[in-house]
Amino acid sequence: MRVEGEEDQMNGIALAIGAFFGTITRYGIGVWMEPVSSGFPYATLLVNLSGCLFLGWFFTLALAGSKISVAVQTGIGVGFTGSFTTFSTFSLETISLIEQNQLGLAVVYVLLSTGGGVLLAAVGYGIAKLQVKNRKRKREAI
Repeated sequence: MRVEGEEDQMNGIALAIGAFFGTITRYGIGVWMEPVSSGFPYATLLVNLSGCLFLGWFFTLALAGSKISVAVQTGIGVGFTGSFTTFSTFSLETISLIEQNQLGLAVVYVLLSTGGGVLLAAVGYGIAKLQVKNRKRKREAI
């Protein structure tokens, strides 16, 4: 028997655990990918684009009738991916490029981040849809 509020507590704990690991992972990638002399923020671009791909894939699977619990969805989707990706850093890095008179790099960064993010979220969505379709085919074949 579940106590009222227990599910909210589990979601909160999952969120905190996911956020911790997402933050540590993002920080590690930032340290691992040293900034290049051009000042282009490759680490943030990699983090944000991979996060878009992953989130498009993960939530499509999670919402397609998989047995992923709400707590796990919250911990991974919102906690991990939400703290792993970073719109605020993207925004500040764009302003920094503009202030350094690197308007061309700033425009490229914005276009790659936004256009690439939407495109990769769609790719993740498509991959998950194919996986769901293939699972249904395998079940029907049995």
